Amino acid sequence: MGLKSFVLKKSLWVFHFGGASCNNCDIEILDCLTPRYDVERFGIKLVGSPRHADVLLVNGSINKRDKSRLLEVYEQAAKPVYVVAFGACGCTGGIFAEGNTFAGPVDTIIPVDAYIPGCPPKPEAMLSALMKLANTI
Repeated sequence: MGLKSFVLKKSLWVFHFGGASCNNCDIEILDCLTPRYDVERFGIKLVGSPRHADVLLVNGSINKRDKSRLLEVYEQAAKPVYVVAFGACGCTGGIFAEGNTFAGPVDTIIPVDAYIPGCPPKPEAMLSALMKLANTI
């Protein structure tokens, strides 16, 4: 099956949840939307509501205030929803893991289906991970 037929059959709608972070991951996620990477040509689209999302893309460390918001967003998402932990902070807490407000990495709060490590991960890594996730769905 070629990439073109794969894209037409399976598109992923992604909701981005940004925890407490330095915003480098946010910049890389937005870079994926620019004409250089253009994730929409693969059928990957950012949506504004978790109710429309197939994938929750979570970046940044999750602090105690964000934990309840993340749980609420996860509950609002239509099931099945796939969760991707993006960046070192999303996967492990990164440099913020030793802080007194840190609530834990994403996988201790909600189940995670894929990890994209890096500080910050490159757009190519995000594209690769989302295409692999689409293959498993």
